Amino acid sequence: MLELAGIIILGILAQWVAWKFKIPAILPLILIGLLVGPIAAEWLSEDGTKWIEPIWNGEKGLFPGDSLYYFVSLAISIILFEGGLTLKRSEIKTVGPVITKLITLGSAVTFFGAAIVTHFIFNLRWDLCFLFSGLIIVTGPTVITPILRNIPLKKDISTVLKWEGILIDPIGALVAVLVFEFISVGGDSGFTKTALIEFSKIVLFGTTFGFTFAHALAFAINKKYIPHYLLNVVSLSTVLLVFVESEVFAHESGLLAVVVMGMVLGNSKLDNIKELLYFKESLSVLLISILFILLAANIDIDDLMLLYTWKTAALFAIVVFVIRPLAVFLSTQGSKLNLNEKLFISWVGPRGIVAAGIASLFGSKLLKEGVEGAEYITPLVFMIVLGTVLLNATTARLFAKLVGVFLTQSNGILIVGASKVSRLLGHYLESNGRHVVLIDSNQSNIDKAKELGLEALNTNIYSETLSDNIELNDVGYLMAMTGNPEINKYAINKFSEQFGENGSFRLVTTSEMNNPEDNPKEGLFSHTDDYITLAELTRKYPSIQEIEIDDKEQYANLIEITNNNKDIIPLFLKDGEGEMHIISSYNTAIETVGKGYKLVYLGKPFDVENVALEE
Repeated sequence: MLELAGIIILGILAQWVAWKFKIPAILPLILIGLLVGPIAAEWLSEDGTKWIEPIWNGEKGLFPGDSLYYFVSLAISIILFEGGLTLKRSEIKTVGPVITKLITLGSAVTFFGAAIVTHFIFNLRWDLCFLFSGLIIVTGPTVITPILRNIPLKKDISTVLKWEGILIDPIGALVAVLVFEFISVGGDSGFTKTALIEFSKIVLFGTTFGFTFAHALAFAINKKYIPHYLLNVVSLSTVLLVFVESEVFAHESGLLAVVVMGMVLGNSKLDNIKELLYFKESLSVLLISILFILLAANIDIDDLMLLYTWKTAALFAIVVFVIRPLAVFLSTQGSKLNLNEKLFISWVGPRGIVAAGIASLFGSKLLKEGVEGAEYITPLVFMIVLGTVLLNATTARLFAKLVGVFLTQSNGILIVGASKVSRLLGHYLESNGRHVVLIDSNQSNIDKAKELGLEALNTNIYSETLSDNIELNDVGYLMAMTGNPEINKYAINKFSEQFGENGSFRLVTTSEMNNPEDNPKEGLFSHTDDYITLAELTRKYPSIQEIEIDDKEQYANLIEITNNNKDIIPLFLKDGEGEMHIISSYNTAIETVGKGYKLVYLGKPFDVENVALEE
C-alpha cells in the first residue's frame, strides 16, 4: 500500500515540478523511477533491493505474475486512444507542405536511417532494428510544448514543431505497433506465408474493431443514449472493451484497434468531443505519472550497463546530429524556411512519452518470447528519450540565439474578443505587417475572422489551453476588447505577464468613461469611449482611417479634436517606418512625432487642413 501510494504522490509531484520549471514531465518521471528502482538497489539500499519493485514474473511485488504487463497494456491503450483523438483530417490538409513532409518523408528517413545505423553498430536483427527506429519516430506535444513555451520564435517555426509533435504521435505509434506485430507473427522461422496471414488478421481485426466501435459510440452519444454524467466513464469502458475484444480475436491487435478508434472518433461530428478529450487528457496525466515511474523502476542495472559503451554514444550522435537534420532538410526543401530556421527545427526533436511507454511494453513482451537481442529495445529507447529531452531542454534557448531565430522583440498582438470591432482592427494591423491573433468563445465570430484571413482561436479565456499555445510566443501586446468588462479585466490580470510584456490594454468601462478620474492605466484608446461606442462607430464607419501629421503640436490638436468628436476615436500612432504605437487612454502624450507620422483612427474621414469644420 505504501509503495502504490508513493508512486501516485511522486508522479503528481513530478508533474508539478515539470509545470513549475517548464520542462517535459517525462524527465522528472523517469529520473524518479530510476532513483527508486535500479539506483536505489545498487547504491541506496542496504540489502540491494529496490524501493519500488514492480515484478513481472513472481509471487511478490506490486504487480505479481503478469499483472504489470496487463496494467501497462491497458494504460498504453488509453494513452494511444487519447492521441488518436487529437488527429484531425482537416489539420493534415491545412498544416502545410512542410509539416506534411515531416510526418511522411521525415518519418521514413528516421525509420530506415535509424534501423540501418542500429543494425551495423549493435549487430541486432533487422526486425528489432526496425522496431527501435519505429519507436523513435515519435516526438509528441508533451515534450515539445514545455521546451518551446518560453522561447520567442517566429510563428512558422513554432507551428512546424507543434504540429509535427501532435500529428506524428499516433502515426509513429501506429508504425511501431505494426512492426511489433509483424515481429510477433514472424517467429523464429522468419516471415513466412503463415506469418503474413497472421499479420493481415491483426491489421484486419484491429482496424475493423476500432472503426466499428468508434461509429457505434459516436452514434450512441449523438442520439443521447448515454446520460451526460456517464459519458466519460462509458467512453473509457468502451476503449477497454475494444482493446480486450480485439486481443481475443487476434492477439496483439488491441493497440492498433484503439488508435484507429481514437482517429475515427476524433474526426466524427461529435458534440462532446472536447469534453471527452479533456477527460482523457486528465486520465492520461495520471496514468503517465504512474506508468513511467513503474517502467523506469523496473529497469535493472544490468540493462543500464548495456548502454555503457561507445556504441550507445555513436548511435545517439548519429540519430540526433545526422538523421534528424537529414529528415528536416529533405522535408523543408523548397519551402520558405531559411537555413537557420531549418537548423533550429533539426536541433529540436525530443522523443516523447509514447515512445518510452510502448518500448517498455514491447521490449518486455519480446523478452518473454525469448527473442534474441530484445533486451536492447527498452534501454536504447529510454536512452534516446532521456538524451534528447535533456539536450533540448537545456540548449534550445541558447541554440535559438546562436542561429539567430530568437526573437529579441515580441511584436505580435493578441486581441481578446473577435467582434466586428476586433476584426476590423485585426485586419488593419495584419495588413500592416503585424502578427495578430484573435480569441473568442463564439464560433460565429471566429468563423467571420477566418473569412478575413485572420488567425483566430475558439477558446475559453478561463481555460489553460491558451497558456500552452507555443504559436503565441511572439506575442508581446495584449488588447482585451470584449463587451464584458469583467472578462477584459480577467484577461489583463491573467495574461499580461505572458502576452503583454510590451503592453497590456483593455477597453474602459462605462463607469470609468463617465468618471475621468477613474481612467485606468491600462485603458485602451480614448478614455471617453467604451465597447458600446466603439461598436456603434464601427457600424456607422466600418473602416480604419489615417491622417498625416508633421509635429507634436499638430498631434496634440488632433487628439483634442477626437476627444470632442463622437465620430472619431484615435487608435494608433504610425511612425515614419510604419511601426504602430498603441494609444493609451491614460497617457496620450507621445514623446516623438515627426515628418511622415500618421494618426490612425476609427470613424468619419476628415481633412487635416479643415478639421475645425468636422467638430
